[in-house]
Amino acid sequence: MYIIDMNITENIYAILADIVGLSIFSGVREHPLLFSFKNLLEDITSDKFDESAFDITDTSLEIIRDWACFSEVFVQYQQAYSFYLTMVYLTLTDDNPYTRAAETPAVPPPVLCAMAKTDLSRLGRIASFPIHNLGFHIAETLRKSGLEQLAQNIEEESRVLWAAEGRKAQTEGAETALRIFPENTSWGTSLPALTEHIRTRGAGLPGLYTVFRWMPEDPLPVSTPSSLMSFTIPSPKSLISQALIPVRSPDPIRLADLYGYEDQRSVVVANTLRFLDGKPANNLLLYGDRGTGKSVTVKAVCNEYADRGLRLLEIRKSDLNQFPFIMEALAPRFCRFIIFIDDLSFETVDDSFRELKTLLEGEVEAKSPNVVIYATSNRRHLVREGSADQPIGGIPGAGVEARAFDTVQEQLSLADRFGLTVIYNTPSQEEYLRIAECIARRRGLLPAEEGGCTGEDPDKGPITEKRKAFRENALRWERWFNGRSPRTAVQYVDWVTGGDGFPWE
Repeated sequence: MYIIDMNITENIYAILADIVGLSIFSGVREHPLLFSFKNLLEDITSDKFDESAFDITDTSLEIIRDWACFSEVFVQYQQAYSFYLTMVYLTLTDDNPYTRAAETPAVPPPVLCAMAKTDLSRLGRIASFPIHNLGFHIAETLRKSGLEQLAQNIEEESRVLWAAEGRKAQTEGAETALRIFPENTSWGTSLPALTEHIRTRGAGLPGLYTVFRWMPEDPLPVSTPSSLMSFTIPSPKSLISQALIPVRSPDPIRLADLYGYEDQRSVVVANTLRFLDGKPANNLLLYGDRGTGKSVTVKAVCNEYADRGLRLLEIRKSDLNQFPFIMEALAPRFCRFIIFIDDLSFETVDDSFRELKTLLEGEVEAKSPNVVIYATSNRRHLVREGSADQPIGGIPGAGVEARAFDTVQEQLSLADRFGLTVIYNTPSQEEYLRIAECIARRRGLLPAEEGGCTGEDPDKGPITEKRKAFRENALRWERWFNGRSPRTAVQYVDWVTGGDGFPWE
């Protein structure tokens, strides 16, 4: 038996007052979840929702529609199916004047602090509202009107909502969220903890997550003079909320998990540390053969220094024309962003090629000190070269451009504008075997004394029968499948871990 709060109507009026009273955190009120919640509460408190004169044909359908809308939006945005945790998440990720001020070393103005504290108290009361009791209230009223089946449906959903409250979310920022806004406390007292969180981790989504993708819901105008004349540039706040999508379960790889390529990795680490220290840092192009660890190096570096405010934003080549808007959104932020473009290449010198070239060097606006670009590519010069691009003695002929030298120079100019190019070549046979052995040792597939690891003597340890078989199969694997590379070594060890023999056996 579930007890219905007899003061539910009074509570609804109080929560509605809290919702409409939000000022600094008004962005939370405009979120689809709170917006649909407010509509539901307003209809329940209207004169139409009168238990003594309930109109089954009209009002019941309207209330059921409102409940369904709220439930649909809640499922879309929920955190662990808990209304409380979801409200914590929306509060922590809101981008507003106070959170922006808290990102700076200066103390936010007293008026901002006072308004933010009041809003936090309101949000805490909203988060603690018993959604399940609201559902039971609606179900009880529908039941009195003879709508038994509909009442049972809403009642069952309310039981599930009740059971979900208190459940912990398995996300990157859940622990941080509950530490700042613990249950059964006034959120107004959490203002210092929120301010400290923002000052050390950043405001909004970058304060909770470390890896992002740029995925605008609606197409943004391309950055050409004609489009800029006909479109209003979205504000950084709207861009952050629309297009900066957190990766909730990022690849957890760290630098200690990587083997080989120490010289290349040291360049990436050194440049990243300069970037974090506020010193001049270069944009990086990681060029080399497939599977050599270019992408995982960037991810591992970002994971390694996430606690220092480093964030990774992965963008697609198709979004290169959105760079001005991306920079507009990231430049004011506390965090430092690596814009990551994986597998960058161009079939021709097109608009996106020129957009990236302009961004790397030559734009009128100064480069933002909290953004660098790291790109990986299998092509040294990034653009596929055809026969028409190759000058033959400087004399144009059939299939050869009249200004072939100029074309080649333009193709080379993009790669040259990356401050540093780090080359990842195919490993030698012994390097490949060493990488595979290191991975196997870490997983416990080879004893620690068997097989040299990165930076050690490759002949360290005895060549036992087990190690000999491991090495021989590793060589067979790379001949059968993807050639020598760290990626192939990982795939080989993954197969060994499965323990089902080999295809050639």
